[in-house]
Amino acid sequence: MTEMKNRIARFYISQFYLFICIFFTFTAWCNSHLRKAGTQIENIEEDFRNGLKLMLLLEVISGERLPKPDKGKMRFHKIANVNKALDYISSKGVKLVSIGAEEIVDGNLKMTLGMIWTIILRFAIQDISVEETSAKEGLLLWCQRKTAPYRNVNVQNFHISWKDGLALCALIHRHRPDLIDYSKLRKDDPIGNLNTAFEVAEKYLDIPKMLDAEDIVNTPKPDEKAIMTYVSCFYHAFAGAEQAETAANRICKVLAVNQENERLMEEYEKLASELLEWIRRTIPWLENRVAEQTMRAMQQKLEDFRDYRRVHKPPRVQEKCQLEINFNTLQTKLRLSNRPAFMPSEGKMVSDIANAWKGLEQVEKGYEEWLLTEIRRLERLDHLAEKFKQKCSLHESWTAGKEQLLSQKDYETASLMEIRALMRKHEAFESDLAAHQDRVEQIAAIAQELNELDYHDAASVNTRCQGICDQWDNLGTLTQKRRDALERVEKLWETIDQLYLEFAKRAAPFNNWMDGAMEDLQDMFIVHSIEEIQSLITAHDQYKATLPEADKERIAIMGIQNEITKIAQTYGIKLVGVNPYTVLSPQDITNKWEAVKQLVPLRDQMLQEEVARQQANERLRRSFAAQANIIGPWIQTKMEEIGHVSVDITGSLEEQMNNLKQYEQNIINYKSNIDKQEGDHQLIQEALIFDNKHTNYTMEHVRVGWEQLLTTIARTINEVENQILTRDAKGISQEQLNEFRASFNHFDRKRNGMMDPDDFRACLISMGYDLGEVEFARIMTLVDPNNTGVVTFQAFIDFMTRETAETDTAEQVMASFKILASDKPYITVEELRRELPPEQAEYCISRMTKYIGPEVALGALDYISFSSALYGESDL
Repeated sequence: MTEMKNRIARFYISQFYLFICIFFTFTAWCNSHLRKAGTQIENIEEDFRNGLKLMLLLEVISGERLPKPDKGKMRFHKIANVNKALDYISSKGVKLVSIGAEEIVDGNLKMTLGMIWTIILRFAIQDISVEETSAKEGLLLWCQRKTAPYRNVNVQNFHISWKDGLALCALIHRHRPDLIDYSKLRKDDPIGNLNTAFEVAEKYLDIPKMLDAEDIVNTPKPDEKAIMTYVSCFYHAFAGAEQAETAANRICKVLAVNQENERLMEEYEKLASELLEWIRRTIPWLENRVAEQTMRAMQQKLEDFRDYRRVHKPPRVQEKCQLEINFNTLQTKLRLSNRPAFMPSEGKMVSDIANAWKGLEQVEKGYEEWLLTEIRRLERLDHLAEKFKQKCSLHESWTAGKEQLLSQKDYETASLMEIRALMRKHEAFESDLAAHQDRVEQIAAIAQELNELDYHDAASVNTRCQGICDQWDNLGTLTQKRRDALERVEKLWETIDQLYLEFAKRAAPFNNWMDGAMEDLQDMFIVHSIEEIQSLITAHDQYKATLPEADKERIAIMGIQNEITKIAQTYGIKLVGVNPYTVLSPQDITNKWEAVKQLVPLRDQMLQEEVARQQANERLRRSFAAQANIIGPWIQTKMEEIGHVSVDITGSLEEQMNNLKQYEQNIINYKSNIDKQEGDHQLIQEALIFDNKHTNYTMEHVRVGWEQLLTTIARTINEVENQILTRDAKGISQEQLNEFRASFNHFDRKRNGMMDPDDFRACLISMGYDLGEVEFARIMTLVDPNNTGVVTFQAFIDFMTRETAETDTAEQVMASFKILASDKPYITVEELRRELPPEQAEYCISRMTKYIGPEVALGALDYISFSSALYGESDL
């Protein structure tokens, strides 16, 4: 029984403490607002009875004017004033239950405290909102988030969680760490912690002391209304600071994005200028078509061109690809941050660089073709010049002394036999002269071809050729004159030795045949294939097949000479001198025949050496073709595989990126095969091999395909990176991206990664867009600003993300600056440096213009025009 009484006593004592706590807290809360109007209350039970201070309290906390109070002191005046206050509370959506003006006027403490709690809930707690929660739940969530990092603090309610005072100290330290040293607080000193919080809040935060530390500690469960009332004062005290912090963070974010974009723009301009300057310097070198006069000099030009292709150009190819990637990344970042598209300086657009590069490659291709043509021309010229010299030497050797011989008048003192001999000798000469006509014509033809091919020593060739032609004409004239003279005296002489005549007639053509054979056997040749050398070998074999018949003719001619000797011996004829009908002697025939037989094996050896060279060239062709026939299809296959990966909607973008990185590594590892092919191509060019029937792939095909493959994998990786950037920046899920990709793939009827305008319209309609002609034309200007007639997947993704995501706007940035400027239309340098980090503050100060307006503070800056410029057409 005694225990029951003790429990009841403790209960009433605790209830009494709670009542006192509420009374004290509500009084302090009211005075914290009434002091703003220059007054306060002493007794909450008595001071609100006439309704005057109650109406004043509502005006202070709401910022609105209430109806004019009644000035009388009678009971009905007081009731009228209290009713005006209660009507205003009801007009704010607050339902007053069992609270009437009469109870307040009569000093009913319970009703008065209930009315004050209703006012606190409506004007101090109800407007608190954190993540779609409000009032009590919102205030509790705010407290939990602010005190989460602090040790020994676990806010779960508005009573026992605050007994040790650490939660209040944590709230103050979180927002003003300069006021409390939290590390020195102890959980076992709750009264000290509470008093520290009360004193600091009253002194520095203008929050009056509404609670008593001993009451809170000694009460098992402190009053929830009192704690909520006091904590709500902290929320309102710190809300403004948090709003300024949020505004500063937003400005910092916007400025950081703008600074990064400016850095990327400057980097693009620098890379573009360097690449265009290199192209400008290289094109004149490739356009230079001044041919060298020697094969060595032209081969050096070819070697210089190879160094350009192997050493100087590949890094520029990488720079061009990186430039396109940087440009695409910059444009994506600008779109994601709602900035205007980047327009490079005049002449530095990606299209300008592509056109300059195209012009470089066109000149480059023409330069290589010109080099090879000039080398072939010089090779031909060297061959023709050597052949010209050889034939000229043979001809000049033959004509030596012929003019003197034809000018003799030995027939005037000759005998009949000698006259006849001279006549026959002259006929043989004419036959020989006619046989050499073909050689003179060949010399003239070679000289003409050397002139047509622009031979560097054409002047000496023309001089020598002209001398030979003039001499040949003179020989023809002298020959005709001598024949006329001999025919005049021939009528006087009729006897001639038939055997000598027959010898001369048969020996001369045979000698000419041997001269031609020797010339053919020593003739130089140039071939470029096995078939051509086989043709020469066949012709040589046919010539060797005629040697037995030639030997029979030689034996027959030598038989004539033997017959002459036999007749002379038989009839005692003394043979004096040489055959009167020819300058050829049997020994000449024999010597020349031996010379012909010696030249045949030499010709065989020369032809076999050429066969070996052509076989080596054929092996080079087959080796090159075998590798080219592997590399060409491999490049095409990789291009198709990359295309399939880029349109694949299975898996995440990160998995696509990993697959593309693996493809890129495989491609880089394959570079050794390209280098080996370059080595084989160099051997082929050094061997002067100009065609290859074993493959349709040239080294140019392989180079172009390889460069396209590197560019394609780099661009595809960049597109996926931009998609990841778009997804993360816009908050788009992987499922949405897959849905976009599936829609795009369905209407990409040509399977080339692009949609025609009609297919794009059908795709939008399938996704629920109601399109008119004007609206569709507007959308096309967004996805195809260059009027290419196609919509790429990246443009499609950018459009869809703009339709589904939100971005910062100029109005939002202006609102943030307005908060930092305390609602002024301008902001000062001191405010910028106080609210923003140093780098962003100086950035704003250097770019903001001076604010012009009435009563402006010194150093006022115009943040409105600056915010507009961030999202408008400007140089920012």
